[in-house]
Amino acid sequence: MIKKNSSDKSAAVSRRKLLQAGAATLGAAAFPMPVIAQTKPFAGVTLRGASFQHRFFTLLQNYIPEFEAQTGMKVDLQLSAFPVYNQQANLELSSGGSAFDFVNVTFILAARWVAAGLLANLDEFTGDPSLTPAQWNPKDFVEGAQVPYRDAKGATYGYSWEGGAMVMGLSRMDLMEKKGLKIPKTFAELQQVCAEINGVENVTGIVSFQLHHWCLPPYIQGFGGNIFRNPPTDIMPALNSPEAIQAIEFYANLLKNYAPKGVVTYTEDQARQALLTGRSNIFIHSSAWITPILMSGDSKVKNTSRVVRMPAGPVRDFPAANSQGLGIPKNAKNKKAAWEFIKWALSPEISMRLVKEHGHSSVCRKSVIESEEYRKLNTVNGQDLGALYLEVLGLPAKGENYMAYRTVKEFPIVGDVLNKAFEQVATGQLAAPAAMNAAQEQAIANMRRAGTAL
Repeated sequence: MIKKNSSDKSAAVSRRKLLQAGAATLGAAAFPMPVIAQTKPFAGVTLRGASFQHRFFTLLQNYIPEFEAQTGMKVDLQLSAFPVYNQQANLELSSGGSAFDFVNVTFILAARWVAAGLLANLDEFTGDPSLTPAQWNPKDFVEGAQVPYRDAKGATYGYSWEGGAMVMGLSRMDLMEKKGLKIPKTFAELQQVCAEINGVENVTGIVSFQLHHWCLPPYIQGFGGNIFRNPPTDIMPALNSPEAIQAIEFYANLLKNYAPKGVVTYTEDQARQALLTGRSNIFIHSSAWITPILMSGDSKVKNTSRVVRMPAGPVRDFPAANSQGLGIPKNAKNKKAAWEFIKWALSPEISMRLVKEHGHSSVCRKSVIESEEYRKLNTVNGQDLGALYLEVLGLPAKGENYMAYRTVKEFPIVGDVLNKAFEQVATGQLAAPAAMNAAQEQAIANMRRAGTAL
């Protein structure tokens, strides 16, 4: 037997290491690691973002450590109550601040921020192949959800992470069937069902909540009116039109006669609980708040519930639809890093993970909503909730954009006035004509005080 000396052994080891290194190099060439993971281009960056508190961000926070490991950046996401966030973000953007690298582009403020040039044009990022791969596909977002984040020329200033499609939940179909009642498809039928069910087994006919400028407009439009005369071009308020007054009277009567006491100041959670427990039969709101009657483990009414289109008015059928988006402030310090985060957070992969791992269904990517996985998870008791959600969310982009009233920058001013006027009617302080005549004058005065020419 020939023994190898130490130098021979060292040479053999060196050769093995060289071969192993070569093999590893070939393997890396065949299956390259993502460039972002190799280079960590944003190492040392602290990305600061802000939004209002929402389940989407609560869920997203579970995945942010993965994003930080891939990119090398740290994400400081500040969440606060809806009115608090809107006030802070509006002040920060309007003053030209640079405290945030990405922000929620709140639906009711989007038009104001876009028109004032407070946000970065995201087409500059999606149009650059080195920053955005083709498979990210900006056109995959539901068209109706993207309308609020475009300027008059079609440039994009936000991408939607949440869609709000107004639908109707019925929790006590068992009581309705005993009385021979069908699912209401018109306002008149809605009133009839509420009247027939109210008081049966201590169940109220309907429940709602305090955001009246979200709940009311579909009734105003259903009777043929609008919030403004012809938005977005003619923004003269139309709160005291005969159609608007008729709608205010109709909706106020529903709440006065067939809803729980104190419903005018109910929070969304209070209304949701009334529906989930079967204490109220009907709740009309965004799908994310309604579908839990079929999908939540807390639901007491899964076997007796239905989720359907909101009833149509005598003139028009305009269920409300909205969205929330992510955008980048014009003066943000880390725009490319912010886009990397938005691109990741709203990617098809993260959207699908939120659906599959958490049942979060209100995503805005068509490819996800139309996927077999989404359909399986969101078809309950034979009800295809995804198809209903996609149908309603897409309506404002088909034909007349009837949600234009909510995307003009003056809406928050008029919406506040509408809220207060409706409360006066619903609590019996004023009759509808008097309340809405006063609201019309107040809305015009407030708009002029804010610098709007009418």
